[in-house]
Amino acid sequence: MTTISPPLPVPARDRLVPPQPGSVLWGWLAPLVVTVFGGILRFMNLGKPHEVMFDETYYAKEALSLLRFGVETKSVEKPDPALLAGGDGVFRTCARVSECGDYVVHPPLGKWMIALGEQMWGINPFGWRFMAAVVGTLSILILARTARRMTRSTLLGCFAGFLLAVDGMHLVMSRAALLDVFLSFWLVAAFACLVTDRDHMRARLAEWHARAIPGDFGPHLGWRPWRLAAGLALGAATATKWTGAFFIVGFLVLTLFWDAGARRSIGLRRPYRGSWKRDLPLGVAWMWVVPVVVYVVSYTGWFASERGWGRNWAQATDHGWAFFVFDSIRSLVSYQLQALSFHTGLASGHSYATEPWQWPLQYRPVLLHYSSPKGCGADSCSSAIYAAGTPILWFAGLAAMVAMLSWYTATRDWRAGAVLLGYATGWIPWFYYAIVDDRTMYQFYALPMVPFMILALTLVAGLALGGREASPARRSRGAVAVGVFGLLVLANFAWLQPILTGDTLPYEGWRARLLYSSWVPPQ
Repeated sequence: MTTISPPLPVPARDRLVPPQPGSVLWGWLAPLVVTVFGGILRFMNLGKPHEVMFDETYYAKEALSLLRFGVETKSVEKPDPALLAGGDGVFRTCARVSECGDYVVHPPLGKWMIALGEQMWGINPFGWRFMAAVVGTLSILILARTARRMTRSTLLGCFAGFLLAVDGMHLVMSRAALLDVFLSFWLVAAFACLVTDRDHMRARLAEWHARAIPGDFGPHLGWRPWRLAAGLALGAATATKWTGAFFIVGFLVLTLFWDAGARRSIGLRRPYRGSWKRDLPLGVAWMWVVPVVVYVVSYTGWFASERGWGRNWAQATDHGWAFFVFDSIRSLVSYQLQALSFHTGLASGHSYATEPWQWPLQYRPVLLHYSSPKGCGADSCSSAIYAAGTPILWFAGLAAMVAMLSWYTATRDWRAGAVLLGYATGWIPWFYYAIVDDRTMYQFYALPMVPFMILALTLVAGLALGGREASPARRSRGAVAVGVFGLLVLANFAWLQPILTGDTLPYEGWRARLLYSSWVPPQ
């Protein structure tokens, strides 16, 4: 009689950190190919339209001011590109330098990044949009590599990068000098660092487990440089827009739960207590203290200038170095409190304002640009740029998030939990502003949700393909389903592309591409 031996136990390292199959070379080359594809879409005709779009009227001028003076100063209301190219003609004349400071309500880092493009390419539409296209393109590579690490599949990593490349909203925000794409970039970078830190942390635990008997708490896990990198990225996100602070809280909770789960998986008797004692102190330092430091450092130009709004330069410099530091910090805190009051009280109304529940449905994307040029071969022509997501991608993404909730409830898979937390952190806080403050909000505020929506779709694609143990027939059916979905998204994107990049169309062609009547500009 044949005896069936029980399966050999999986080594702790392979259980904690599943090996990455496939070629390391292709693990980089394939995502880079997808990134180049996305980069071509983002850089092609980047200087069109050759005029200021939507809130570029604020950020292009404020970036130029940072280049000139190190701080935002008062400027004329509606400069055209020729006036912007003139440089100092943008800025108002002030009776005293201390009166030149402009009251701005967003931190300066995103505007410094816009300014870098202006410094390299000049004060023109290509220049002030250049860095948005750079970070939008890099986001594709980071997301593809992160999805690869999460799924242990180069194919699925490229699938995630491809979906981000052809999302309409991400494309448009990567081609405009607004702050949201910089916020999204830093958040994607922070999440990527935490996923990498998770693998490194679990590898260290596996090494410790191989040479020690599990006890109550387990070992210290070193300096965690990837977690420090995540803290720096979260600080950069918050120094771009305040909503990055929501992710500081959410991501710290997420990574501490990952630590406790890893300690429990190697048999420690008190994994949560161990995580509290061993991981929390440095976690707080890297992911709360470091972001605060990055945020304050981003105001270096404001500290060093007498032009900054609310700076009180004369008072701060009257009584020595110690008083200078104290009064400068006091002035900065006062400035931040006033900006907070502005944000919570912003209820002026806008023709493109939307509620958070409408965002996944693409109810009313912001029209960044519209004109009626000639030369389309019809009596009436339209050129429009909508910050609209690719509808099939967004509708499927909403279904994928429901699938993630079901999957996490059934299996407690860390990947589903991470995707759900990232999506919720970018979405749920806005309901508070909608309900309590009745704040004016726009569709593109949902941009930080997009990478997590795409990761959810990628995980669903992985489920459809099946694991390595799945039958060839099952994997073939899954490949067909995933391939058809990818082609549908690409076709939907191609149909929408003319109203994402400002191509000139006959009026009827533009109108046919509007998903709802709510997309039609108000008269």
